[in-house]
Amino acid sequence: MARTHRCPTPQIEKTPAQSDDVCERIRRDCPRQMGARRTAQSIPGPTFEAAVPPNAVLEESIEQPAHLPPTNRKRRRGSEDNLEYTVVRSPKRPRSGHRTYNSRHGDETDKAEPIAFWAKEGRWPQQSFEPNSSMDRILARKKPSRSRSRKRSAPGSTSSATPSDQKPREEKSAPYHDPRYRKLLETRGSFMDDSLLGISDDSRDMTTTFLSSEQTFPGHTLFRDSTFKKACRGVEDRNEARVIRDITPLLVPSAELFAINGATELERLIESTNEGWNNSVPLTGTRPQPDYSVGFRREAFTEDQLEKLSPFIGDWIAGDQSFFMATYLMYFPFLTCEVKCGATALDVADRQNAHSMTLAIRAVVELFRLVKREKELDRKVLGFSVSHDHRIVRLYGHYPVVEGKDTKFYRNPIRTFDFTDLEGKDRWSAYRFVKNVYDLWMPKHFRLLCSAIDQLPSQLDFGLPTKLQEYSLSQDLEG
Repeated sequence: MARTHRCPTPQIEKTPAQSDDVCERIRRDCPRQMGARRTAQSIPGPTFEAAVPPNAVLEESIEQPAHLPPTNRKRRRGSEDNLEYTVVRSPKRPRSGHRTYNSRHGDETDKAEPIAFWAKEGRWPQQSFEPNSSMDRILARKKPSRSRSRKRSAPGSTSSATPSDQKPREEKSAPYHDPRYRKLLETRGSFMDDSLLGISDDSRDMTTTFLSSEQTFPGHTLFRDSTFKKACRGVEDRNEARVIRDITPLLVPSAELFAINGATELERLIESTNEGWNNSVPLTGTRPQPDYSVGFRREAFTEDQLEKLSPFIGDWIAGDQSFFMATYLMYFPFLTCEVKCGATALDVADRQNAHSMTLAIRAVVELFRLVKREKELDRKVLGFSVSHDHRIVRLYGHYPVVEGKDTKFYRNPIRTFDFTDLEGKDRWSAYRFVKNVYDLWMPKHFRLLCSAIDQLPSQLDFGLPTKLQEYSLSQDLEG
């Protein structure tokens, strides 16, 4: 019950000008005026009502009369001098049907249905991976909303984008022309240099072997003795597309063509030509789009392995981003090639390759961190890149340096040479190196990846069905 506050009795002296009737009227009017003020202020306006939760209790707190000792409460101005509202949580339980809402994590009642939560929030519920919360960081990420909101072009429309959303060659390489891009990569932990200790001894011996091991070279090509010089002159001062057509296949041979021609061990590989790495979690604001890259196709893995990878892959066809994918068809890329015209442009190609291969090496490190084996990868070459123009070739090996929870990425310059020098003595050196990567290194690397994937828990132990991708894909294609 509200307390009754009386107006302090004025100290009135009787004078000839003030009769007892006047004094009595003053005492009578004082409480009446205060009551009117209280009534006017106790009617909450619409703004206040909207701000108060339905289960809150309003309490009136009236300032003490002026003749009492002052308190620590600051006086309010205007109409709040004598009345203020305090919102107090009701001790009563909220009614059934009212749900608490967390603006940061959404409705936590969705945790009981992780698939619905993932579709709504673009992430798995935190409770689903409480045993190892570090997995949250590398779970698949929903396709950016700006991409999802793009209007689909009508069938047959000339404006329809390819699955890789290719950019013109000039546009895709523009950011890399700035020398400061190298420094940007360094802020992301990627260095276009050797580390202090360099690559491991095993990796050094391996790359040396790849440069010298014998290989079989194709016979009827532009690199045969009778046409070599003429072919090299034909691409001088020509654009990159011409160099890619005439020269690149003889420096960086196609893995898929080898598989078509009977190299069954290479059937697990898939390549891309000028395709954007849309499915990779970005490192910078620039999206990699190598002239040529090689990785593993989905069919290379068993159903059990794909099931274990599914939380980290997400809805891969719809464009979800993953640490383990490049394009929607390529898992764990390990080779990239960039082609330029002119010696100075090779520095641009190097920046592009360094960016792409950082994402490729990061994928392997993150996989091994999941099974606590990342230290096995320290200073071990896990991927390769080739930068070339119409004369010069640069070969690099890319590797991580793992120090506890910190990982930095480096590159090792394996060899730089002019394949037109000395009558083309080294014309097949790059071809030999890349083919040895396919034949000698790739099978071991694939077994290494599979050994880590096999150690992953099945669906992270929260029973997520593998039909998630199929359901989401059907919704996306039908939408």
